[in-house]
Amino acid sequence: MAGFLSRLFGGGAASPQTNVAKPVEYNGYMIYPEPMRDGSKWRIAARIERVVDGDVRSHHLIRADTLADEQEARDASAAKARTMIDQQGDGIFG
Repeated sequence: MAGFLSRLFGGGAASPQTNVAKPVEYNGYMIYPEPMRDGSKWRIAARIERVVDGDVRSHHLIRADTLADEQEARDASAAKARTMIDQQGDGIFG
């Protein structure tokens, strides 16, 4: 019963993410492919970071596209992030 209540109210340790992708450098930006589990599929998502005037700027990219394979989703997430950087540059930070 205590285990159920703990899970219900958010207690307990989170399970560690075992397959964390390494960041990819692209034109002065760091891309962190972070696809999100969506049922049995993976949603395209990534974090884009860049140091501007000594401050780290960050943008979270989430798309509706889903893929069945996690590695394919990581690759697609990095590709979408590169496209966004090419199209918007630092404008992605607001």
